[in-house]
Amino acid sequence: MSAPHLRSAVLSEAGAAHGFFGRAGGVSTGIFSSLNTGLGSSDDPANAAENRMRCREALGADHLLTLYQVHSPDVVIVTDPWSGQGPKADGMATRLKGVALGVLAADCMPFLFIDREAEIIGAAHAGWRGALAGVLEATVRAMESIGADAGRIRAAIGPCLRQPNFEVGLDLVAAFAAKYPQTDQFFAPGASADKRQFDLAGFGRARLAAVGVGALDDLGVCTLADSGAYFSYRASRRAEEPDYGRNLSAIALPRPAGA
Repeated sequence: MSAPHLRSAVLSEAGAAHGFFGRAGGVSTGIFSSLNTGLGSSDDPANAAENRMRCREALGADHLLTLYQVHSPDVVIVTDPWSGQGPKADGMATRLKGVALGVLAADCMPFLFIDREAEIIGAAHAGWRGALAGVLEATVRAMESIGADAGRIRAAIGPCLRQPNFEVGLDLVAAFAAKYPQTDQFFAPGASADKRQFDLAGFGRARLAAVGVGALDDLGVCTLADSGAYFSYRASRRAEEPDYGRNLSAIALPRPAGA
């Protein structure tokens, strides 16, 4: 049994096997109901493994790889599949077929990438720390290091926390302005004078445009606004829950015909 998921028109046109998965279609219970794919959560490991298998089968992949995500700019070139949580990093790139690259998120941005001509894919997890550190640009550079061309890369951003629900303090505004002086456009007035609403997705799109990514799709889904369909860290905090599930976003190169 495979799990339901959203697809990007841009990635589909490029021939990518991919999916942005939410809560539906899994076996977990309670606060993890039902498609929690986070190995680092306190969910029953057997349930998380079953959920991940359903996602892998939905993509027609032989392996599903995720990372031990640490909000870094670090990117791994995948040359062989691994098991478990994987290395500490927040981006991946590969030429391997039949291997799905997955990122986990519960308000952070999941990005999927493909250069179909070069047969190279990538995936990146970017919260505000990772985005500020440059993980999106680093993922593109990693893909280029194994033969991709930024202008051919097609990318998509999946469900994440969106501007009306992403209130931040002035210290975060200052941190972004110090590195990227033109970021005022991504901050709107907040509920009080010392708060701003951050368009993290807009910032992510701008960083990829700056490094020449050829096309970018944004599914426009907010995890907090639609927390019934997607796991949301902020929703879990508001509910005073002890833990939270993770949404999986994953991409794979299609197998060769007849394989």
